[in-house]
This record gives sequence, structure tokens and C-alpha cells, in this order.
Amino acid sequence: MCVGAVAAVTSLAGCGGSTEDPDAGTNGVGKLSAPKIQSKSTRVAEAASAVRLSGTVVSKGHTYSLDMRLKAEGGTGSVTSKGQTFQLLRVGEQLFLKADSRFWTHDSGKGDGTPQKDGTPQPADEAAAAKLDGKYVKVPKGDPAYEQLSGFTDKDVLLEGMLTLHGALAKGERGKSGAVRTIRITGDEGAGGTLSVSLDGKPYPLRLDRGGHAGTLKLTDWNQDFPLQEPDKSEMVDYGEQLPTS
Repeated sequence: MCVGAVAAVTSLAGCGGSTEDPDAGTNGVGKLSAPKIQSKSTRVAEAASAVRLSGTVVSKGHTYSLDMRLKAEGGTGSVTSKGQTFQLLRVGEQLFLKADSRFWTHDSGKGDGTPQKDGTPQPADEAAAAKLDGKYVKVPKGDPAYEQLSGFTDKDVLLEGMLTLHGALAKGERGKSGAVRTIRITGDEGAGGTLSVSLDGKPYPLRLDRGGHAGTLKLTDWNQDFPLQEPDKSEMVDYGEQLPTS
């Protein structure tokens, strides 16, 4: 049966051929519902010892470019906002910030020299700011900046906030992230975000397109450890209880 070229092509499946199983050789999550895919992906992400998170986040009208390596003990990497890039390093509860002199200088490039609470002058002028150029400045836990900045270095906080899709979940198209096969899940048909989950190996989340054009993030280097230690004293400046004004 099945004679003729046209019949052979159009009726291949009915003539003893078989359609390739898209889940052959995968971890099987592609067969699951979208909520179950998200649940599995979240669990393996939380259990991972380390991850690298890079891309952009739009929050409250500000765009942040991130390139952070994270694990339970802390994190390290860079954040860019308003055209300025600064480095963050957290080891345990100790948080450090490193930037160039322009970061520490007021927009006018001049400071009024008003003393801080501990009596030290604010490094608001160019000469004082130059002393901080390329130095790690310790961020005291009592400073308002600590909570905001430390959030960029906290694996659990970032993943919890980034991996949540909003609205009704649905399975989307299959694709690839590099050589890795993926399945997409969407929230509110993409308006609530789109998450690409690995079909190879463990179902790690690999890419997040945040809803409302609020940025795109890549999640890579799962379980790849990296060194994490406090800077040497020669590389660090400690202003005590309050950061210098910037």
C-alpha cells in the first residue's frame, strides 16, 4: 500500500512511519502541565548550590543591568544603573561596594563638606571621592542602602522574585538556549512573564522574560562554585555606621 511519491510523503505516519517524540531523551518535564513545570524548576533552582544571573531588570522606572554570581554564603558581581557601574561583594553578612570616583561625587562635582554622624567628612568633593576610586567600601547594616544593595547578592531573594510568573500559566513553544533544549511556560499569555526551562538534565530555569517589558535575565552556571572572600584591608575603606553620600 502507500504507492506514489505524494502518498508516501503525506501518509508516512499511516504507512508504518512514526512521528519523532519531542520528549525522547529529555528529562520529561515537557509532558507536564505548566504549573508542575514551574514547581519542578523552582525546586531545583532553590536546591542548587550556585548560579550566575545576568541581564536587565526594570523596576520603578529604573533599569538595572546585572551580572551576579550567587550562592548561599553570598554573592559577587556588577550592577549598572543610570550609566554608572558598581561592584558588589557580600560574604556572609558583610557587604562591600566598589565603584569609581564619579560614583561617589555629587552631580555638581562639589560637596559642602558637612560632617557625618561619626564626625568624618562626606567624600562629596572630587579629591575625597578620588580616594575611594576602586576601593571596597563596607556597607554598614544600619545604613538604608544595605537592604537594597544586599538584595542583589542574595540567591534566594533574587530567585524568589525573578522566577514568579503572574496570571494563568500555560505551556508555550519548545526551543533552545544555546545547545540546551527548552520548554517555555508563560503567565497570562506572556504578559505575566515567560520562563524557559531546560529539557536536558535537571529542569533548571535558563531564561526569564519579565512581564510588561520589565527586563530579560539569563540563569547559567548552575552549581558551578566560585571564590568568595572579604577584600584585603588595603583594598577596603570602613566609614563606620554610615556610607558616604553619593
